[in-house]
Amino acid sequence: MAKYVPEDQMTARYRTTALDLAHSKVLITNFKGTEQETDLSEPANCSGFGRVRHFVRQRFSNWPSNPLPIDPALDALNVGSVDEIRAQVFQFAACSWRCWYCFVPYPLLDANRSHASFLSAAELIDLWLAEKNRPSMIDLTGGAPELVPEWILWMMQELQRRGLQEQTYLWSDDSLSNDLFWTCLKDSERDFISRYRKYGRVCCLKGYDEHSFSFNTNAHPDQFDQQFERLRRLHQDGLDLYLYVTFTTDDVTDATSHVSRFVDRLQTIDENLPLRVVPLRVDAFTPTSSRLNHSRMLAMRFQEEVVHVWSTIIDRLYPAAMRGLRINHVPLRRERR
Repeated sequence: MAKYVPEDQMTARYRTTALDLAHSKVLITNFKGTEQETDLSEPANCSGFGRVRHFVRQRFSNWPSNPLPIDPALDALNVGSVDEIRAQVFQFAACSWRCWYCFVPYPLLDANRSHASFLSAAELIDLWLAEKNRPSMIDLTGGAPELVPEWILWMMQELQRRGLQEQTYLWSDDSLSNDLFWTCLKDSERDFISRYRKYGRVCCLKGYDEHSFSFNTNAHPDQFDQQFERLRRLHQDGLDLYLYVTFTTDDVTDATSHVSRFVDRLQTIDENLPLRVVPLRVDAFTPTSSRLNHSRMLAMRFQEEVVHVWSTIIDRLYPAAMRGLRINHVPLRRERR
């Protein structure tokens, strides 16, 4: 019998060990001296608790371009068209899944206090404001920020308190790994998040079917369906949503049928939702190299075959005018209120 990560147990443990609810603090990675530090394009900043990430629209000639979070941020900040932007990244130090291709070393996903400290939103923003050439965009990543949905709320409230909400674009990742957004936040708090004007949320679907999902995450295949249910609820809540998908798999048998069903499921949430999806290319980072085996190396080759299937289906479904829209201009049935 396959052994899967004990997701429910890990989620409960990380809520206890990586969140200081009484003092409104979350466990933030310090990159200094970590394996991940070797992959950074420039030295860690914010006393080691931050890094600057460069988002580039087109990194690979044989892969779809990635307009996220470039286009939503440009519009929010009233900046002209560019193909690269900088973001201030803060990284939550826990995740309930163990994706083999994750660029974060597993010890930094385990609420490891030897490389992380509890910081409040005010402390994070103080660190960011102290940087001389600070980006106008803040990226809350992980790990899995959805383990601490309060973090996004606290950052929004702190930016608003300081009058920085109109000059800062806030972006966060969501692996759709749990229901804490609904069980830990009040209705009024979720409404505050959905109404916050300069905020975008990118949800990462970890595969295009149950098998690829479980292969990628080491989580139970049933969680693939749960990702879609959580995505549906976020859409109904009115958040400005975007999606990443990883197409790595060790089995491309009948890939066209599986990808077609994947697109159909997206369209049951919103008929235009596939146009807000960006395929992420998986590449080897320093932590990934020790996790590679034959099936995973095969998956890195197979992803090109699957993304070709995806692109063919999207081209057939949507006219060129729709495909040519900026990703944040793709209309959904329920836009931000």
